[in-house]
Amino acid sequence: MIKPILVVIVSLAIFIYGCHSKRENNAAQTPPSVIPVVDVLIARPQSIVSQIEANGTVVANEYVELKPEVSGRLTYLNVPEGKYVTKGTVIATMNDADLQAQLAKSKVLLQLAEITEARNKKLLAINGINQSDYDASLNQVQSIRADMAYTRALIDKTVIKAPFDGVMGLRQVSLGAYLTPANTIATLQQLNQVKIDFTLPEEYARYIRKGNTVMVQSDAAVKPIQKATIIAAEPQINTATRNIKIRAVLEEGGVNPGAFVKVLVATNQDKKAILVPTNALIPDDKNKQAVLVKHGKAFFVNVETGLRQADAIEITKGIQPGDSVVVTGVLFARPQNAVQVRSIKQLTDFSN
Repeated sequence: MIKPILVVIVSLAIFIYGCHSKRENNAAQTPPSVIPVVDVLIARPQSIVSQIEANGTVVANEYVELKPEVSGRLTYLNVPEGKYVTKGTVIATMNDADLQAQLAKSKVLLQLAEITEARNKKLLAINGINQSDYDASLNQVQSIRADMAYTRALIDKTVIKAPFDGVMGLRQVSLGAYLTPANTIATLQQLNQVKIDFTLPEEYARYIRKGNTVMVQSDAAVKPIQKATIIAAEPQINTATRNIKIRAVLEEGGVNPGAFVKVLVATNQDKKAILVPTNALIPDDKNKQAVLVKHGKAFFVNVETGLRQADAIEITKGIQPGDSVVVTGVLFARPQNAVQVRSIKQLTDFSN
């Protein structure tokens, strides 16, 4: 009876010892917590160009919608779509048959009136008529000449000519159509030089000077960044938006009128600031945070930002010169936990 009990006790002891040994082995095989590996950037003040970004629109140097000045039927049409035409080229003519007939009638009346005026002048010289009769005949001559000048002016209005050298747009009417001054025949644009119209808040008006250069960026242009020279600004600020409208001339072409562009206006050439890559910041609902490495641990700090560039952003508060700012592995860092610094990066490493 005692021997079976001893066997059970010994077996139970062996089982408990085996479980304890297995637990110790598993504990020995579990690795310690993994320390995040990060790259840092040493914060240093550096020169930056402070810029204001504005939206602009490309405008043709000269632009006109060709419309008739009088109503009538279109008898001649010359619209070379998309081609260059010179100043004075006849684009279209309207039916002027009635005006030509009226002019011919006036010429006949003028001949008779001139004969009458000449005869009365001779009679006046020998006192054959009084002065009032001669004045009436002279007035008739002058009145008919005025009517002829008016008719010729109307005939001139039936001819539509190119007011300047430029590129024709698309034809909007057909030959034989009846047109009124509300109808557009085509457009004419001068593209050898284009302008940029953009607006800025009134607080930046002090940076706008005639002759200053701004940078223009357009995705559609052959050269993505071009220079433009400010030629004028609207004297009055828009009372609804409190913006000022500025016009600049693009030094090089390659951008079509109506295109959207970004205009960069420099405000400060000598500003010193701390820049960090944009992906080094952790945004939340209220603040932006950056991760600093101090004594081998990660510390989260609230920061304030200023000028934003393509790959970097200015830090105005929260980071001091000499601080080690985590630029890669930001999401793996935990407040006041250890981190392992792999390398020290430069800001140029994050430029495209």
